[in-house]
Amino acid sequence: MTTVIGMTWKELMRKKVVMMTLIMTVLFIIVFSFIARILGESSGIDPSQQLVMQFINGASILTLGFFFGSFILAFLIIFSSFSSISGEAEISMMQSMLTRPIQRWKWYLGRWLGYTLFGIVYALVLYIAIVAVANTYATVPQSLVLHIQSFLLFALTVPLLVTVTLLGATLFSALGNGVFMTMLYGAGWLGGMVEKLSAGADMKPEMARSLYNITGMISLVMPADAIQRKMLAVMLNVDQLAGMFNIDQQMRGGMGIGQAPSATFIFYAGIYTVILFFWGMRRFYKKDF
Repeated sequence: MTTVIGMTWKELMRKKVVMMTLIMTVLFIIVFSFIARILGESSGIDPSQQLVMQFINGASILTLGFFFGSFILAFLIIFSSFSSISGEAEISMMQSMLTRPIQRWKWYLGRWLGYTLFGIVYALVLYIAIVAVANTYATVPQSLVLHIQSFLLFALTVPLLVTVTLLGATLFSALGNGVFMTMLYGAGWLGGMVEKLSAGADMKPEMARSLYNITGMISLVMPADAIQRKMLAVMLNVDQLAGMFNIDQQMRGGMGIGQAPSATFIFYAGIYTVILFFWGMRRFYKKDF
């Protein structure tokens, strides 16, 4: 199994998608630093409100950074693993590898661990870069415990996306799986965006309830964006800031975090990932190449 993990890492380093992701990351950090410097400026503010505005600026910078950072992370995970099974079968690579003395479940687990560990390492680098830029230009949370909790939530999207992508690779062709995962992640992102915009809008209770039901069902199928909102809520202590200087309303509405899911939903996302993992492994075990 360790051989499969090492082979997966070597393939990733040779793929153009990794190089594209690194280029995108560098460009993102440069542009993000420029935007963070502008948002971090707080000249002409009443000294009594200076600390509050610095925190709001820091929250805005972090929200913006992780909003686009999650896109880059998802891009790396999806486009590096969408052809891992069906694509290898199409070029007859899978047939030659499975004739070797390795059980199918070990192959599948090795692939899963290879993509997941690689993605978590990249997520750690990206997380540190975003927080470092935000900390340079504004006040951001400095608690080590909060950062550990936030990173674990940020990295949770990696095994989730790898699991769903590998399951899709047992169901669809390489191209079909790429389209499927792009649309699925896009649907989750759209549902999250609608929820963020509606959080600060004045709507009728019936309309708001219907809208939240729709976005809730989308989050159940693709929880990645909801996990992202929970991560920001934990990092910024939104629950403890409710009602203070109207900070809570500013961070929830518009491009904020929307309605952060509960801890129960995070538990559901973990169970959801485990179920899809074993479903994908079972399909791979019975699949005829």
